[in-house]
Amino acid sequence: MRELGPVAWPPAPIKTARLVLREPEARDRATFIELLASPEVHTYLGGPRPRDELEREMPVVPERWPGSFVVDLDGAVIGQILLRRATEHRRPAAAGKADLGYLFLPRAWGFGYASEACAAALNWFDGVLPGVPVVLTTQTANVGSMRLAAKLGFTEVERFQAWGAEQWLGLRSPVTPSV
Repeated sequence: MRELGPVAWPPAPIKTARLVLREPEARDRATFIELLASPEVHTYLGGPRPRDELEREMPVVPERWPGSFVVDLDGAVIGQILLRRATEHRRPAAAGKADLGYLFLPRAWGFGYASEACAAALNWFDGVLPGVPVVLTTQTANVGSMRLAAKLGFTEVERFQAWGAEQWLGLRSPVTPSV
C-alpha cells in the first residue's frame, strides 16, 4: 500500500502560509511516537499503540517513504500527512486510487492546520500525478474528519462497517491537466 507511483521523492519542502510539509527526519522520531501512542489521536483509529513498543520498534527515521510528509509549524512537528496507493484497500471503490490520511497532535487541533496541510499535499499530488483520484476513509463518528473531508472536496462513495464502527469512504475527483 505504500507505493505512490512514478514521483520524484522527496520533493522540495512544500510551504503554506503557516506550515512546511517535508520528508521525515531522525529528529521527528519522538513526535511520531507521541502521535502513535496518543489515545486522543487514535480515538477513531483503533486505539493507541503502547509507547514502550513504539520506542523499541520505531526506526531512527520514521515513516520515510514516498507520500509521507511531516507537518512542521515554526520548527516543531505537529502532524503527518500520508498519501499512498490503495492497492489492497478493503473497499473495491478505493482499490488502485490514492489514499489520503493524516494525524495531528491534539494541541494542533482547531486551528485549521489539517485543512491547510492536506490541501497543500493534495495540490502537490495533483501536480505530480494529475488525473489520479484520491480517497479518504474515516469513521462517521469523527465529526472533525468528516468536516475536513467535505472542505477538501471529498464526496461520499459509501458507508460500511469495519473495525467495530461505521466508516465513511469519500472520493475526490481527479484534477486533470488542461491541454
